[in-house]
Amino acid sequence: MSGVFITLEGGDGAGKSTQSSLLAAWLREAGREVVTTREPGGTELGVEIRHLVQHRRGHVAPRAEALLYAADRAHHVATLVRPALERGAVVLQDRYLDSSIAYQGAGRVLGADEVRELSLWAADGLLPDLTVLLDLDPEEGRRRMASRADAPYDRLEAAPDDFHARVRRQYLALAASEPARFLVVDAAADPDAIHARVREGVAGLLEA
Repeated sequence: MSGVFITLEGGDGAGKSTQSSLLAAWLREAGREVVTTREPGGTELGVEIRHLVQHRRGHVAPRAEALLYAADRAHHVATLVRPALERGAVVLQDRYLDSSIAYQGAGRVLGADEVRELSLWAADGLLPDLTVLLDLDPEEGRRRMASRADAPYDRLEAAPDDFHARVRRQYLALAASEPARFLVVDAAADPDAIHARVREGVAGLLEA
């Protein structure tokens, strides 16, 4: 595959959507074909799964939740991500398998290794060329999310504080274990400063 696969990760309220938009605009100005997408919800099937796992009011068993995310990932990679990479595009994606490892593996206490294996199987082994981790204290993330008065109910955002603390610790552990793939950025900084740091990391990847 001749394309480049970049994912953005981080807790709720870390600013992934903002940074994805800024990065996509910069890459397009540089003449790159950019495909922006997200998990779950990057395909028609993904939109249906997104509603189930994030907005369904009522209990969803943790293992069922993990499997729903994996189903979305399998379809998403096969029908959207790999075809874009094969034609040479830059795929810029909001959340990928590291989200499952952090949210289901650590947050839901299903086990990071088990969820990683499930996710890699679903994605047929596809890993990002670069993962940008926007690191933010969960309390600050909650404050940011609380300001979104029109935001719909989200089962994961509504999880208790200890859930989000586990998610953040797992993200940082993942970054420490794969420093060549991860770029960790302080998400409490000014958005323009964050963009400059992300752009620097992506530029290095594209040059390589």
